Amino acid sequence: MGRKRVSRNPAAVESLPAAPGPAAGLYSTDTGTAELVPDGDNPNGWLLMLNGVQSSHIDLADPLRLEFEYMRWIMALVQDRWAPDAKLRTLSLGGAACSMPRYLVAAYPHSRNVVVEIDGRLANYVRDWFDLPRAPLLKIRVGEAREVTESLAGASRDLIVRDVFSGSKTPHALTTAEFTAAAGRVLCPGGVYAVNCGDSPALATARREAATIAAAFAHTVIIADPPMLKGRRSGNIIIAGSDAPIGGGPGLPRALLGGAMPAQLWDDAKVRQFGHSAAILTDAP
Repeated sequence: MGRKRVSRNPAAVESLPAAPGPAAGLYSTDTGTAELVPDGDNPNGWLLMLNGVQSSHIDLADPLRLEFEYMRWIMALVQDRWAPDAKLRTLSLGGAACSMPRYLVAAYPHSRNVVVEIDGRLANYVRDWFDLPRAPLLKIRVGEAREVTESLAGASRDLIVRDVFSGSKTPHALTTAEFTAAAGRVLCPGGVYAVNCGDSPALATARREAATIAAAFAHTVIIADPPMLKGRRSGNIIIAGSDAPIGGGPGLPRALLGGAMPAQLWDDAKVRQFGHSAAILTDAP
C-alpha cells in the first residue's frame, strides 16, 4: 500500500508490451490487471497499480529512490542494522515492481535477494519493464508466500519483508501465529522479520499483528507517522520482530525524521503495551 499523485490516462486500454521497457497502459495478469502510470513529477518514474490499487513506484534512473514512505522506513531499519558490505540473504514476500529488493541490491552489493510473487505474468512484466537485476542478486520465485516460506531451510535468511496485499488487506494466512513462527524459523540469529500492516484509524488489525509478532519474538518495534499511530487516518504501520534488539541507538530515530512524512519509532515495551489487549491471530477460525 502507498500513495503517490500521478498523471493518469483515462483512455488507457488493455495492451501487451511490444518491447522491453515500460509503456503506459492496462495489462492483463494472472490475478487481475496491472496498470502502468507515468509519474508526472519525474520523467524516470512509474507507478504500478494492481487491480486499481497503488502498489509500487520505481525510478528507472535511481534504485535508491523510494517514493513510498513505508518502504523508506523499512530500508532505514535495515540500514541501521547492517553495514553496506554485509552479505545479506533476504526474502521479500510480495513482489509487484520489486522496489525494495532493487534497493537492497544497490545498497548491499554482496546481498542475495529472493522475491516471492504469486502472479507469474506480472513477474515477467516487471522484469521486462524495469530491467531488474538478475539472479543471484535478485531472483523472482513465482509462488504463494506462505508455501514458499514454509519450504525454506531454517536459519537461511537474515531479513524477511512481508508486503503482501489482496486489495487493501494482507491475506489472513500471512498474519497468523503459525506463519509468524515459520518466518522466525527461517531467520538466522539476529535476523529481522518486518511486515507492512495496512489499517484503518481504529488500528484493530495493527494491534492484533503487534500482539502476534510480540508473542513470537523477544524484541519488537513499530514504525509509523504520528497521525497514523494516533488513529487519525488509514495507512501503513511497520511492525518488526527479532531475537536481538532493534534500533536501540539514536541512528534509526534520526533517520526516520527525514522525508516528507517523518515517522516515530516505538520500542519493544510500547509495542507490547499497544497490543496487550488484542487477540493473537491464528489459523483457526
